[in-house]
Amino acid sequence: MNSVNNFQELLRFLSSKTGLRMSHIYKPVMLLGVIRRGGSATRTQIAEDFALSDSEQIAYYKSKVVHRMPGVRLVRDGLLEKHGEVYSLAPQLAQLNKHQLEQICAVLEQRITDYLDVRYPFGESNNDAVRGSIRYQVLKAAGGRCELCGASSKDIQIDVDHIVPRANGGSNEVENLQALCRTCNAQKRDRDDTNIREMQAEYSVKSSSCVFCELPAERIVAENELALAFRDGFPVTPLHTLVIPKRHVADYFALHQAEVTAINRLLQSQRLDLLKRDDSIEGFNVGINSGEVAGQTIFHAHVHLIPRRSGDVEEPRGGIRHLIPGKGNY
Repeated sequence: MNSVNNFQELLRFLSSKTGLRMSHIYKPVMLLGVIRRGGSATRTQIAEDFALSDSEQIAYYKSKVVHRMPGVRLVRDGLLEKHGEVYSLAPQLAQLNKHQLEQICAVLEQRITDYLDVRYPFGESNNDAVRGSIRYQVLKAAGGRCELCGASSKDIQIDVDHIVPRANGGSNEVENLQALCRTCNAQKRDRDDTNIREMQAEYSVKSSSCVFCELPAERIVAENELALAFRDGFPVTPLHTLVIPKRHVADYFALHQAEVTAINRLLQSQRLDLLKRDDSIEGFNVGINSGEVAGQTIFHAHVHLIPRRSGDVEEPRGGIRHLIPGKGNY
């Protein structure tokens, strides 16, 4: 098929086993990925889509699968175009409106579900039978991350876990399943029925009376899913930066591990950014005030990243020990 005369014919082609032929889920997954990324996707992004939860397979999919089978055939079918490492929607799809693309995505999702339910009716997950299509839904909804610690499937295997263990009467329904990395899953075991998904709602908690929750967008210099960075309004040294969780939580020690990880990533990236911005920076103080007696005045957890330069104080030895007079000299 080199062209599609109309939208309904396109839907029939994508829906039909004799139209979009499948020996695996690669073709609908690849086409979905291109559509949902706004019309183009890189080879690596497509490989990650193929991998779903198995991060060890990304290199295999990238080098052995993307270009060879689904890529070549989707281009041949007039659905995608290839430009170097990037695949883009062919003109006949690129000109479709949002509603039409949503219909196509629904068809492709159904093809994936149908395939997984036939090929993997009892996909192995945590030594219990979970249908392949259900496993796919859980992992996709988690965005490729552990729902407890936030670890990415790029770094560690992500498993589908039963919230209420099967041994305790838990079902295989989506509502009783969550994505956990191999480490969190092993630590949770069958004795814990914590619903990690309910914890996710906490991440959106804000306080209208908190200056950090109401921070103007123009002050933000960097952010990720769970944390953001901005310059301190009363800097100790030039480029003094604060890194905070997006969730309103007063105490650093009340943060979820995923938030700690997100904050640490921003501290690392901001350190590199500040070093590029100012070559006079030779060191940093990283500090947290936890509690009023420790000097905390804004009760939204925050981490100070304070650049240090030669000569900014007469005697830097002792660093944060100078919080209490006389304790910096030893």
